[in-house]
Amino acid sequence: MENIYIILFQFIDYMALAGFYFVTKNASEPCLHILQLEGYESADYLKWLKENRSLLGKKLSQEKTPLVWTDRAKRLFGVHSSILLVIGLILSISSLIFSKIIGYEIATAAYLVGLFIAYNLRAYIMVLANKINKPREEKINMGFYNMALEKIKSRKKSGLVVVGITGSYGKTSTKFMLQTILSEKLKTMTTPSSFNTPMGLSKVINNDLTDDIEVFVAELGAKKIGEIKEVADLVQPEIGILTAIGPTHMHMFKTIENIQKTKYELIEALPKNGLGIFNYDNEYVKPLADREDVRVFRYGLENNEKLALFAKDIEVFERGSKFKLVWKDKEMACSTKVLGKHNISNILAAASCALNLGLSLEEIKNGIEKIEPVEHRLSLVENESQIVIIDDAFNSNPVGARAALDVLSNFKEGRKIVITPGMVELGDMEEEENKIFGKELARVCDFIILVGKKRTLPIQEGIREENFKEENLFVAGSLNEATQILGHLTRPGDVVLFENDLPDSYSEE
Repeated sequence: MENIYIILFQFIDYMALAGFYFVTKNASEPCLHILQLEGYESADYLKWLKENRSLLGKKLSQEKTPLVWTDRAKRLFGVHSSILLVIGLILSISSLIFSKIIGYEIATAAYLVGLFIAYNLRAYIMVLANKINKPREEKINMGFYNMALEKIKSRKKSGLVVVGITGSYGKTSTKFMLQTILSEKLKTMTTPSSFNTPMGLSKVINNDLTDDIEVFVAELGAKKIGEIKEVADLVQPEIGILTAIGPTHMHMFKTIENIQKTKYELIEALPKNGLGIFNYDNEYVKPLADREDVRVFRYGLENNEKLALFAKDIEVFERGSKFKLVWKDKEMACSTKVLGKHNISNILAAASCALNLGLSLEEIKNGIEKIEPVEHRLSLVENESQIVIIDDAFNSNPVGARAALDVLSNFKEGRKIVITPGMVELGDMEEEENKIFGKELARVCDFIILVGKKRTLPIQEGIREENFKEENLFVAGSLNEATQILGHLTRPGDVVLFENDLPDSYSEE
């Protein structure tokens, strides 16, 4: 009878171990998902856990950006699963050993409690797995980085020109605008979407940079000092474009001065005969341009004796704008379908580079007319409901938000409706900037739908300070709920702006 008793408890142990492993492994996918969204940065992941621990199990059901099973994700998940198995085996063996001392009932109970604790620590075990996996990932990444670096060096010997673009905002739009304009004369390639990290750039260079490419345009991004230098050392640009500097990623940079220093790393990486192209309208870029550490080309929307290229006679419409490019003693009338005056500044950045790569004003004009809006950056979404939809889901900074409201205000017909969760990653400025944003929303909009009941409190405060009609303000718990509210509100002729769409890691539900 005792032997049957022992076999029964051992069976329970083994079944519990198997159940623990498979259940915990499946329940750990959301942990991996959040860690991936946080760029595999354990500190950011732990911060998210501290603020959103109760939401972890809901992520897979409401995700906007799904978990991508890259090789790195698979390796990390494998390490995490191995740690779970080792923990389970240690607990199981310990249970068998101590069962002879304290009895099978107590040992099994302690074993099951241990498994339960381990299950609830799965999110933190992911941090351990990430730490164990880090040296291996760094070694793999360095291999790809060195391969890309050698390819860039080789291609530059055969005439490849590399253009680097950085800035707090405007860099992705400028990159695609530059590709369109340069393609009037030169075989041009850009990094796709927001591929602006060392590994993203290495992948593009290794896989996609072909021998027929004459100009490679690379977007360089950073969230801390030194990261621009790292990617600039990889792509080795001859031309550097600094689009704008403003309060983005302030939770990482802390000060505007740190952002200026980081963005200027692109200019410092240029060769002695390199060319720096600067947005002279931007108050934080202007002093960097005046340092004149390299050859300098300044552009802007307002005439200034220091500007090499500027725009005049600017007219902004509901579905585009027109202006005159002025370079030296020459003028060229241009038109574009991209929305907003700020996009003319991005076009000037691209045109400045094109001029320095030998394109004529006529070629630049033709390229400007072919520029298409970048997805999620003030792009018009065609639909059959006779409702104008403006998709500005990518923006999350004060300058971009104001530019979007300027575009919205250009529409003379129809009611103006905005759906927004507000702005994030602004550090100590975040609450005040969102309050200001609320005031600006109230001055432009007929209806406002906010996403996130807690996060949008500063926006609500700003809106109410402007005496906005309470019945025209809606606060939704999720984007799905906000969309349902929108469906009941809209009618033909309305203009709807989707301003910013936060990633899953900012969900309140």
